[in-house]
Amino acid sequence: MATLLLVARHTPTRSNTGLMPPITIPPFRSPWALAGGHRQTLAGVFFPGRLPEERAVVRRIPLPDGDTLVVHDDNPTNWTSAGPVAVMLHGLAGCHRSSYLVRTATMLNETGVRTFRMDLRGCGAGFGLALKPYNAGCSYDVLAVLRAISDWCPSSPISLFGFSLGGNIVLKLLGEAPDRLPTEIVRAAAINPPIDLARCTYGLSRWPQRHYDAYFVKQLLQRLRDLQQHRSDFVPPTFARAPRRLVEFDDQFTAPRSGFRDADDYYQQCSSEQFLSAIRVPTLILTSRNDPLIPVVSFERLSLPANVQLHIAEGGGHLGYFATSNGQRPRDWLQTQLLEWVRP
Repeated sequence: MATLLLVARHTPTRSNTGLMPPITIPPFRSPWALAGGHRQTLAGVFFPGRLPEERAVVRRIPLPDGDTLVVHDDNPTNWTSAGPVAVMLHGLAGCHRSSYLVRTATMLNETGVRTFRMDLRGCGAGFGLALKPYNAGCSYDVLAVLRAISDWCPSSPISLFGFSLGGNIVLKLLGEAPDRLPTEIVRAAAINPPIDLARCTYGLSRWPQRHYDAYFVKQLLQRLRDLQQHRSDFVPPTFARAPRRLVEFDDQFTAPRSGFRDADDYYQQCSSEQFLSAIRVPTLILTSRNDPLIPVVSFERLSLPANVQLHIAEGGGHLGYFATSNGQRPRDWLQTQLLEWVRP
């Protein structure tokens, strides 16, 4: 489950409530070689394309509990004071170099948007700087980043976007305490968000989703082993047996280390579905009907407020969205829709 993007609107404002007209999203059409949700998903992971070299300024944000967050600041030459900014956050087993983050940042930079790609706790450039794990409900970390960016970029309007796990974090943040949100936030979007964490995580035990389950667990366990070698003060979990499913990992590590009773308590408290009706910021939720990780039924049953637009694409898998060419690069269908969403 992959990523969060915070993007700024081009027209400055100090209000983070209200309505905006929905955008028209064209039908998604997959090339025949990438038909199906699994092919789209795997292509997005294993064929990222050529990415530009890393040139961002690395900034650290200390947290009250002693951990540190890291953001990567890409400031285009045509960005001006109080201009639009974007903060992008990856999801499960990702980092600031996740291909969809880098491609989105590049496209935004080309339009004069300053971007900040955020590493979740302990990920990417933040490895070794945090003892507490990130989780699907860590909206408090996003607030810390927003406050820092408000200091670095005063008066810049901000829109908040989230991809996959980050999408759940964004939606939770928007709806759990609307009055607490920074007034600079003017719009938001969540892409393939796991709004029902229990349904998504338990669903990974089915065939062929169990391959994704095994992949995530392998990545997370390796990160724990690396952290144990890197930080002598890290207390590794004592597993009754090595987790083979994500729900087992969450039950024995993520949940208790994050202050939850167990995996079910964690999923219940952090699933963003329960917060959607309270969202005031104009928000786009975009997902695909053939996402192998996020069941589309989670979205088909929603009753949303007027300022939240839901679009279910007929294809695209989980953060794949390799489309047939219609004058744009096939891998940029998703980024094109996001640019349309932030256009004044």
